Amino acid sequence: MTDPFTCIKALRRPRLLVRAARFGLVDYNRDRDLKKLMKTAATSSPATAIDELLQEEARLEDTRKSGDASYSIAHHVEVLIALMSELRLLPQGPREVR
Repeated sequence: MTDPFTCIKALRRPRLLVRAARFGLVDYNRDRDLKKLMKTAATSSPATAIDELLQEEARLEDTRKSGDASYSIAHHVEVLIALMSELRLLPQGPREVR
């Protein structure tokens, strides 16, 4: 697994999409929302969840950019909320000081 912090930093998404996800962080319920997004009965570890959420987010971004009518902005925001929330659960290693 590549460093998830590096992957998240590299994401470039529309500002409105990111802002909507940030507003949703308050209401995120890991047991309810992660199970729904990942379509599983049990919640997985944050690292596993982040890997799968990054893949789903990349798929959604490709769909958004292509202009496909099947794109769901609501689903994209849900995935970004889960991604941001799960990232907060990872242990924070030494960071580069800027």
